[in-house]
Amino acid sequence: MRFWLETAAGLIVAVKAHPGAKRVSVGPVIAAAPIPGWPQARLRISVAAPPEDGRANEAIIQALADWLHIKPAAITQEAGTTARDKKFRIAGAAAGDFAELLRL
Repeated sequence: MRFWLETAAGLIVAVKAHPGAKRVSVGPVIAAAPIPGWPQARLRISVAAPPEDGRANEAIIQALADWLHIKPAAITQEAGTTARDKKFRIAGAAAGDFAELLRL
């Protein structure tokens, strides 16, 4: 299942956030209800940060950056500031740049 979309502005990654976890983890990919403009699945990301004052969102960006081996500044949150379903844009990236990782 694909949890990403390629756009002219970069790669969009759909995430299912799990804040307040005991440890940081990326994956697995889980199915999601269809939403127009969103990929058909979500990449589950668990972080220890609580869902307060944007701390979990920042931790998810850091976890995603570490997983993709890029700088956190290359990632911006597009949707889902207070929701568990979130979209992040990786500027100037394409799926081919992360082919190995996107095959979860």
